[in-house]
Amino acid sequence: METLETVKGQVIKVGIEDRVEPSKALIFGLQHVLAMFGATVTVPLVVGGALGLSAGQIAVMIQAVLLAMGIATLLQTAVGSRYPIVQGSSFAFIPGIIMIGSSLGMAAVQGALIAGGIIEAAVGWLGVIGRIRKLFTPLVTGVTITLIGFSLADVAVKNFFNFYADPSGGTVVKAALVATVTFLTTVFVALKGRGSMRAMPVVIGALVGYLVSVPLSLTDFRLVKSLPVISVPRPFPWGAPVFDATAVTILLFAFMVSIIESVGDYHAIAAVTGSKITGRHIARGIGSEGLACSVAGMLGACGTTSYSENIGLVALTGVASRHVVQVGGAILLFLSLLPKFAGILASMPAPVLGGLTLALYGMISVTGLRLIAERVEFSDRNTLILAAALIAGLGAPQLPQEFLQTFPKVISSILESGMAVGALTAIVLDRIL
Repeated sequence: METLETVKGQVIKVGIEDRVEPSKALIFGLQHVLAMFGATVTVPLVVGGALGLSAGQIAVMIQAVLLAMGIATLLQTAVGSRYPIVQGSSFAFIPGIIMIGSSLGMAAVQGALIAGGIIEAAVGWLGVIGRIRKLFTPLVTGVTITLIGFSLADVAVKNFFNFYADPSGGTVVKAALVATVTFLTTVFVALKGRGSMRAMPVVIGALVGYLVSVPLSLTDFRLVKSLPVISVPRPFPWGAPVFDATAVTILLFAFMVSIIESVGDYHAIAAVTGSKITGRHIARGIGSEGLACSVAGMLGACGTTSYSENIGLVALTGVASRHVVQVGGAILLFLSLLPKFAGILASMPAPVLGGLTLALYGMISVTGLRLIAERVEFSDRNTLILAAALIAGLGAPQLPQEFLQTFPKVISSILESGMAVGALTAIVLDRIL
């Protein structure tokens, strides 16, 4: 099996179309699952906690997410870009899902994901992506990504102090201890970990935080005992989907960010593997991702995007086989059939999530700021656009509800989304100035 040296000097030992023996494929596939698992499971945990869902409902969502991400990964590697790309839950969808779920219900989230996924698929497969990308300059993209992290700051801090589960503050000392241990473990592994361990800071941080929370009586395993050993996730667990124009509009901004992230990841994996990337690769990849988001909506899961963590794992191991990634997708499908496994994850205390997301959400904002610093010239024009977009995006969600009620529902919902307001402000000013 020949090795391939990429333009960056990274030696790829197993090519994209190469196959490895089953035992090794299983190990490599499991590595990919571990690399993406922490972040992927964090999304339904955060959404469920913020919406006040029961532990049983969160377990249902976790099962749906694992199944949807397994399907999404198989679609991406088989009929999409056909790169070794792993699809996972996208953090960009969290603010919109929480907003829609709290006001219109989870059935409207299902409808918005289905409709938005169809639109994303059309953008990809009809070749529209090339024309739309012109709107998403580094300035617009940087502002949008930065505001995603900022909009989730309160969720991270509330979980850190166990606010959702105990608003009276009776467990605040225990919660802060667990969250701090989780945070420090996650940061230590991310900075000091070696080999494949460095690709799993979220998994290791969550495991340590979970173990610490058990003797502090912050966990409840009654749900795990009540769940069956095996069951197949059923479609539309939140009822018949509701197709609301306002909900679809809100999530379209998350789809926009997801598309930007994925296009960047396609270029990154092509560079790591020394492969050629064409408009056809991008179109098929985005089309496949859109279809996967619609499937996720039908299953009651969250939106999907490509995962950069797994591209780093390809560079680390030199194994770029898309067939190995498909084994990882199959493992996700298998895990989705185990309700007790989902129940264990659903029983994870909120402070563990707080410790994880304190770093994760901050890194989202830092990624946006770094993009601006590296790709945007700080001219007077660009500085004014950046300043106006950030302030608009941070300020609009602070408007009181009684004031927002004077606007049409679509407008008021957009004003409640800092990411949407910031992105629109940046796009409009970037076009007219």
